[in-house]
Amino acid sequence: MEPISHEVLNSEGTITRKLSQEKIERLLQMNKILDSIIDSSFDGIYVADSQGYGLKVNEAYTRITGVRAKQLLGKNMHEVVSEGIVSESVTLKVLKERQSITIVQHINEKEFLVTGNPIFNSEGEISYVVTNVRDLSELNRLKVELRETKRYTNKILQEISEFKNKEGVKLLLDGIVAQSKEIIEVTAVIKKVCEVDSTVLLLGETGVGKEVFANMIHMNSNRKDKPYIKVNCGAIPAQLLESELFGYEKGAFTGADRNGKAGLFEKAEGGTIFLDEIGEIPLELQVKLLRVLQEFEVIRIGGAHPKKVDVRVISATNRNLKKMVAVGEFREDLYYRLNIVPIRIPALRERIADIAPLAYYFLNKMNEKYKLEKRFHSEVIYMMERYKWPGNIREMENLIERIAVTTEGNEINSNDFPKGVFESALDEINHSKGQMEQGLKHKVNDLEKRLIEEKMSEFKTTRKAAKALKISQSALVKKMKKFNLS
Repeated sequence: MEPISHEVLNSEGTITRKLSQEKIERLLQMNKILDSIIDSSFDGIYVADSQGYGLKVNEAYTRITGVRAKQLLGKNMHEVVSEGIVSESVTLKVLKERQSITIVQHINEKEFLVTGNPIFNSEGEISYVVTNVRDLSELNRLKVELRETKRYTNKILQEISEFKNKEGVKLLLDGIVAQSKEIIEVTAVIKKVCEVDSTVLLLGETGVGKEVFANMIHMNSNRKDKPYIKVNCGAIPAQLLESELFGYEKGAFTGADRNGKAGLFEKAEGGTIFLDEIGEIPLELQVKLLRVLQEFEVIRIGGAHPKKVDVRVISATNRNLKKMVAVGEFREDLYYRLNIVPIRIPALRERIADIAPLAYYFLNKMNEKYKLEKRFHSEVIYMMERYKWPGNIREMENLIERIAVTTEGNEINSNDFPKGVFESALDEINHSKGQMEQGLKHKVNDLEKRLIEEKMSEFKTTRKAAKALKISQSALVKKMKKFNLS
């Protein structure tokens, strides 16, 4: 095997190292890979050397700012600022302060959020400054769109009373066990979004039935006869998720299909893709997802040319995406793109009216499935309506199935449930009971005190007052001490 380098004597007789041809080729290949990575970024990237001279500008920088590469490459940032190409240079600030810096920069009468990061060499000196550019005007526009969407949602809610009893809503509720006003309101909003192709974000705790409502949206939309692809972003390993969503070209990586593979976005062409647990998607993939939502195009792994796609996106999460944005775990621009029509599915404890119908629905389902004849004792529904259901509808279904197949008799009572399930409900009942008892005791004491005061005012002596109250004199004296009466 050819050595990576070899030693030779120079003209002064000292030993120097020359790079072998193999190593030179490796370095050239690595440079090509780095260039490809930089050029594939959706955000604008500009790289300068330690003196502030431009070395690299990716295509996204030109697309976002309108500034061409030849206006920056080989030029010092002092010159670029003086020519008015940019308002100020984050590169020069980084070189001066030797740390990451973020500023708002004005280029071609547009605002940009610009972050410069220093790259240090082994001696602790800055070798390069890498600048990341994001279009603030796009973010501001998305914020305006979000405000408009909220107004639209409020308008829908105002219209709910007009059509919530119409056949359209009743039809949508086929297959959904619900009678609470909370779910009727959600269904009314969903009826509206079924008529358009807006991106929908379903919010709610684990087990509230977000997937059921996603299915409802697709099956009642004009895309119902087209593909419907479901993806659990939290269940697919991060290293596989990109190839699953966006596909890959042949030979893109070791073990890849020799013919390449279409991603799920391509397979959903003309239809709907449901991205469950969207909050689990890695940051590095969020950029590619943003491209799909913004440009309606995908680029396969190993591919160079984007492909247009016509897909409606519905996403769901049990996480607080707004808080994730604040701590840098979720891209702000992607959040606004997903949050066009947010729909919150209420937790089961917030829709008490649905608990009894759901409980009977699941019990009948288990009776049919396992050929049983189980029934609830009346106390069970009472307890269920006071239980908090941390696992929501999914918890209820699993719990009822467990009880139905493990209890001996046909009647299910509260003692058949696992220990601790209804403890919070019992605590609440006992607390209410205690309050009632305490309230009754207080009323009795108050009445007793007023009667003693009246009789003492009328008869003046404890002997006569006790006789009128039909109690002993000693008992009256004790009660007067208890109520602090003289």
